[in-house]
Amino acid sequence: MEMSRFLLGLCSFFYLYSSVWSESTCKLKAKFNLSGYKDVEKKKVVIGGMFPIHKRIASSDGNTSRLPVSSGCEGFNFRTFRWTQTMLFAINEINNRKDLLPNTNLGYVIYNSCFTISKAVEGTLTYLTGQDEAVPNYRCGNGPPLAALVGAGGSDLSIATARILGLYHFPQVSYSSSCSALESKFQFPTFLRTIPSDTHQADAIAKLVLHFGWTWVGTIAADDDYGKYGIKDFKEKVEEAGVCISFSETLPKVSSPEDIQRIVETVVESTAKIIVVFSSDVDLSPLILELLRHNVTNRTWIASEAWVTSDLINQPGVNSVLGGTLGFGLKKGDIPGLQRHLLDLDPYADPLTEEFWETLFNCTLNYGRAVRQAKQKAKEENGTLSRTVRGVPDGLCTGRESLAQLNNTYSDVSQLRITYSVYKAVYAVAHALHNLEHCEQGQGPFNGKDCADITNFEPWQLMYYLKNVRFNVPHTNEEIYFDNGDVDGFYDIINWQFNSNGEISYITVGHYNGSAAPGDKMTIMNNSIVWNNEVIEPPRSVCSENCQPGTRKGIRQGEPVCCFDCIPCADGEISNQINARECILCSGDDWSNDAHDTCVPKIIEFLAFGEPLGITLIVISAFGALVTIAVGVVFVVNIGTPLVKANDALLSFSLLFSLVVTFLSSIVFLGEPQKWSCMTSQVALALGFALCLSSIMGKAAVLMFRARALKALRARDKAAAKAAKAAAEAAANSGSPDIIVTNTNNNNDSNAGAKTEVDTLSCGHQRAIAAVATLIQAIACTVWLIIIPPHPVKNTSAQNIKIILECDEGSVVFICCIFAYDILLALLAFIFAFLARKLEDHFSEAKCVTFGMMVFFIVWISFVPAYLSTRGKFMVAVQIFAILASSFGLLTCIFLPKCYVLLVKPEQNKEEMMKPRAKPRDGNLTGTSASFATTATEVNATIASMDD
Repeated sequence: MEMSRFLLGLCSFFYLYSSVWSESTCKLKAKFNLSGYKDVEKKKVVIGGMFPIHKRIASSDGNTSRLPVSSGCEGFNFRTFRWTQTMLFAINEINNRKDLLPNTNLGYVIYNSCFTISKAVEGTLTYLTGQDEAVPNYRCGNGPPLAALVGAGGSDLSIATARILGLYHFPQVSYSSSCSALESKFQFPTFLRTIPSDTHQADAIAKLVLHFGWTWVGTIAADDDYGKYGIKDFKEKVEEAGVCISFSETLPKVSSPEDIQRIVETVVESTAKIIVVFSSDVDLSPLILELLRHNVTNRTWIASEAWVTSDLINQPGVNSVLGGTLGFGLKKGDIPGLQRHLLDLDPYADPLTEEFWETLFNCTLNYGRAVRQAKQKAKEENGTLSRTVRGVPDGLCTGRESLAQLNNTYSDVSQLRITYSVYKAVYAVAHALHNLEHCEQGQGPFNGKDCADITNFEPWQLMYYLKNVRFNVPHTNEEIYFDNGDVDGFYDIINWQFNSNGEISYITVGHYNGSAAPGDKMTIMNNSIVWNNEVIEPPRSVCSENCQPGTRKGIRQGEPVCCFDCIPCADGEISNQINARECILCSGDDWSNDAHDTCVPKIIEFLAFGEPLGITLIVISAFGALVTIAVGVVFVVNIGTPLVKANDALLSFSLLFSLVVTFLSSIVFLGEPQKWSCMTSQVALALGFALCLSSIMGKAAVLMFRARALKALRARDKAAAKAAKAAAEAAANSGSPDIIVTNTNNNNDSNAGAKTEVDTLSCGHQRAIAAVATLIQAIACTVWLIIIPPHPVKNTSAQNIKIILECDEGSVVFICCIFAYDILLALLAFIFAFLARKLEDHFSEAKCVTFGMMVFFIVWISFVPAYLSTRGKFMVAVQIFAILASSFGLLTCIFLPKCYVLLVKPEQNKEEMMKPRAKPRDGNLTGTSASFATTATEVNATIASMDD
């Protein structure tokens, strides 16, 4: 704006400078070449208009060696020509009304902007000057006052004109400039418009994209303020919601096949199926033709209001490319009488209308031109003139061609949207003039409550009334008012649907109301939409498919956030929503399910009574206890027999009792751990094995001491026998019998002493050993239960998916000490039994104990690695198996041989079978524990036999 002020001030300065110093040198620096409509004669007020009737300015040769000439225009636009005729129709309608400006006849000055900024500026300067030659900063002539400018078409054009008009506080009402930059009243203080700002449209398109879940979108914008600001506003809104832009291309304003080809390649290579286009139909049409040539299909286009209903885009064959297009159209309105006005056009009225007619019907209204064209054609064909040329030449318009018979966008009034906006803009100016004209003196809005004069008012005075105008549009009854220069953002959501003949229908499938509540702004009928290739389901446009529950988004380095990998949640973590950024860790008692989308309670695991493994262990335990009891019954029945008497019956029964305790204690390990069961199981096992092993140790200790005593006794007896034999031989040789008698008495004394030495460890000593050893364990267990007793716990760390209910021993030190004590008893029992293994021949109880203890050690040595390598209920099962195996091993090795004799071989249960066998060849004699009571007698008998 400051630059505009500077330029205009500079122009004024040079103009005034030239006027002051030399009036003869004052001249125009350029002459504008403008086309349009003008009717100012006998008019009270003039309204200006500016329309892009042509698509572009004609290219120049760029020659700077001659006087520059303002470029002409080319590319007639039927759609914008309809807009121009709508302004003329509205002014004529207002002039014929009695309720609106009844005393004022409106005139008009309408210029063609050629869709080019330079032409728009030319028209603006000429319009402000008031005559065909533009003199900056001056109003020349004394014609009717200028009211306002309706225009100037596209946003770029309006921005250029608004900067100039704003300098003079001149009102401008636009019908198609929606750029959000024009909202700034600081830069454009006198700009108003009857079309919503693109702020609303960008929000509407963003909501449409989010409505269908599209997160991967391409954008194409015209290389002007309309396209750049529109796409910028759209990107800001969708990127906040997590939508990514796949590509962003710009359409060239000047035809550039290279740029168009590059954009087509980008569209083809991109995986985005949704493409948002902010562009005019003029700028977009070259791209659509190129897409059609490359047969680029399977894309859904989102159209801005500038081209959503344009017939310039709707060319034959575009259904394969643009089928299913969704766009936002301005509010539609019916204008009765407009079509008749359009069809009643006089082709000879003015140059623009002539050009329209000639372009539409592909002929010429100029007879001379038609003859020249016919001659040129005949010359090219055969060199002779036909009769037709000599009469009425081909290509000559009659002026009576029927507009109604043509299916042309000019006469199509089915989609009056921007046309309707033009109609509203003209009426807005008319109502502002009406309010200005009918101001009551003394109640006006200006200094001293003055009113303005309709025949001589200033632009800023009309601006006041325009800003505050409020009226209902004829025929539609829509209420129009300006909120800081803008109107409400209301759009129809339009879907391009093609029939079998390729003809398009613009079907309204929803609405957008920018002034509604946030949740009610958009209404859309999904079932009414026909998508590209006539599919029913909306297309998907994502860089990466949604991450389902059970996974999380893993962002790809260097790529947009919409491009990601779906990473499964780790065990114990879940995600229960789509596109979760992080997985949620389950609580301690929960674990993730197989799909990792829900935390489920962990499996509660313990070795239950009712499961097959538990039942099996109970049966085995009960069987072991019953067998042990049965052995005890057998011993009770045979308690008076030599075999039972030969062993301390009390120790045997205590051993059997301890085995029953160990068998039954294994059952306590089953079931859900309770405080009492944790305490009972470990203590019963420790005490049971303590009693069992101490009883065995007592037996083994007796066997060991007696074996050593018997070995010493027999060594002495053997020495005594040798001495007696030597004495007898000496007596026989010398004839002295007294020596023999003396030797015999000495041997008897020795045998008597030996018997006393063998019986030094009695049954009482065995029982004392067992009792003391068991008492020590009982005291240790009591201290353990009092200080740090075992208790049930939930083990959540051993296995991820399970909660193992188990017993916490309370103190590792205590339990290690207690079971280490049992191991010590077992080791001592094994050592004692091993030392006494050669004591007997007929019935070797020491060997049975040795084998039993070896089985015990093998079982528990195997148990340790098996126990440490298992988890959960199988740890309990392994421990129970070890208890049962060791108990069965002891029961079998120690009592099976005895039961075999008692039940199967009762003939061996005799006193003589408890005696030792004959002396081995090496002279080493062995005996049983049952023969210890007759050891001395056997020794004497041996000596007596030797004497004989």
